[in-house]
Amino acid sequence: GVQVEAKTAAEAMTQQAEKMNGVFAAVKAAGIADRDMQTGQLSLNPVYEYPNNARPRLTGYQASNQLNIKVRKIDQLGKTLDAVVKGGGNTINGVSFSIDKPEQFQNNARMSAIKDAAAKAELYAQAVGYKVKRIVTISEQEYYPQPVPMMQMRMQDNAAASTPVAAGEVTLTQTVNVVFELTK
Repeated sequence: GVQVEAKTAAEAMTQQAEKMNGVFAAVKAAGIADRDMQTGQLSLNPVYEYPNNARPRLTGYQASNQLNIKVRKIDQLGKTLDAVVKGGGNTINGVSFSIDKPEQFQNNARMSAIKDAAAKAELYAQAVGYKVKRIVTISEQEYYPQPVPMMQMRMQDNAAASTPVAAGEVTLTQTVNVVFELTK
C-alpha cells in the first residue's frame, strides 16, 4: 500500500493516487490479475503537532491506500512484494496464507472427526459396560478457516534479491458433536 503526508487533504489524496497507480501497474506487471486485487482500506486523516503547553496544531494530512492482493502461486509472493515497493508502495501490512479451495480438505477433516467420535464412543461405552447402539444426532460447528498471518513489514527498496517468504503449513480443523445411544 501507500501512505503519504502533505500540507492539504487534496495534495495528500493526489499523491497517494499517483503512487497507487504505480503500485497497480507494478502488481499487474508481476502477473497478478485484476480479480486478485482489491482495495482494502482507503483513509484520509489530519496530522497534528502537540507542542508543550499549547493547543494541538494542524500540520497536514495523511492519506493511506491499502491493496489486498491474492497471489495464487506461492513462489511468486516475494517477487510480488518487491513489485509493490518498486511500484511506489511504502507499506506492507501483512502476509497471510490460506487454502484456495478448502472443501476437499474440510470433508476429509469431517470424516476424521466423525470416525474419532465413533471410536471414542465405543471406548467410553466399553469402559462402563455398554455398547454403542446408534447415532442419535450429528452436528458440526461452523468453522471458517482464517488466513494465517505472517508478519507486519515496512519495506525499503534496497534488496537485490526477491523478498524471502516462508509459507509453512495451513491447518484446517473440523469439530463435530455426536450423540450416541448406548445399550447394555
